[in-house]
Amino acid sequence: MFDINRWQEIFQTLRKNKLRTALSGFTIAFAILLFTLLFGIGNGLKNTFKKEFAKDSMLSIYIWTGRTTKPYKGLQSGRQIQFKNDDYKFLVDKFEDKMQMVSPRIERNVLAIYKGEQNNYNLRAVYPQYLTLENAVIETGRFLNMLDLQKRSKVIVVGRLVEKDLFGQLSALGKEINIGGISFKVIGTFSDPGGDNDERFIYAPFTTIQRLYGNTDELNSFGLTYNPKLSVDEAIVFGNQINRAFKEKHSVDPRDQGAIRVANYAEGNKNVSVMMFVLNMIILFIGIGTLIAGVIGISNIMVYIVKERTKELGIRKALGATPKSIIGMIMLESIFVTTLAGYIGLLIGTTILKLLGSSLEKYFIINPSVETYVVVGATIVLIIAGTIAGYLPAKRAARIKPIEALNDE
Repeated sequence: MFDINRWQEIFQTLRKNKLRTALSGFTIAFAILLFTLLFGIGNGLKNTFKKEFAKDSMLSIYIWTGRTTKPYKGLQSGRQIQFKNDDYKFLVDKFEDKMQMVSPRIERNVLAIYKGEQNNYNLRAVYPQYLTLENAVIETGRFLNMLDLQKRSKVIVVGRLVEKDLFGQLSALGKEINIGGISFKVIGTFSDPGGDNDERFIYAPFTTIQRLYGNTDELNSFGLTYNPKLSVDEAIVFGNQINRAFKEKHSVDPRDQGAIRVANYAEGNKNVSVMMFVLNMIILFIGIGTLIAGVIGISNIMVYIVKERTKELGIRKALGATPKSIIGMIMLESIFVTTLAGYIGLLIGTTILKLLGSSLEKYFIINPSVETYVVVGATIVLIIAGTIAGYLPAKRAARIKPIEALNDE
């Protein structure tokens, strides 16, 4: 393997047959290049789906109201459905065993002012467990707790970009922000994988906002996560049960699609799972096809190479070369060319993906990349194929008698 003379012979052979070597290397490099680009783009599409669903928990269900579109039980269409606090109790009492957490929501667009800085933001009044629903991460301080709700405290938690807008490089923690003429103390800041829009929210205790804005028991919507023990299909059924239950409670026609609306992430998860499975199958099918094409290319080239070198091999045998040494030389040459060309193909492929990375986002391909082990595995497959492709014709060539090889045309 590490015989210096053998390696000198191999390099000398490669130099003498530059075109043949280049064609062999190109076949392998192109196969690995295509394989790398294909899997990289496939992973980019997967990243797009992941980012789209990163803004909320994958177990999320949201429920909100609208106007009725059909008359029902003597009630006219166009009636605005309004959730109230007793709807929260109704939801918990009826479906507690199927929910992981639930929080009512009140949403308002507010003007937030800190000294000379001001901006408009979305204010959400929620329960403490709502943090789980949004997948948000507390960066400084803390999130809301039950004591804040019980005391109706004038405290808020602000997103990273709210802090940046109003405070610049300073920390917002402990500062007072004026919202709608009322002073709120910042008790925490958060970041959110959903992106910039989700980091421009302000969270406040649900009970505080209910009292300060109208002192009513009205609320806008609910956010909940279903029990992770439920399968995707069971979670979809659960979402439909919630819809029917609220329609019945608020005297809404079961066929009315506008009065009670339920957004169930389980439905999206199921669709994405199907799409990802199909995408993976397509990538796998094309990837295997690419490797097979590379294997066939290597095999054909190796057969041609050995046939072309029949006279050379005859001379080597006449000079005392053993069949074992001839087979070893051809196989080592095949492995070397395959490994080097595969690495070059991998290098070019990853470089192209890196250069095109950000420009592909407009085509919904985010951070296209490929795991090293996948491409290394593909290269090993080609190396094995190259080894087998070199061994079989080399073994036949090693059996040829020197006089027959010397007379070969």
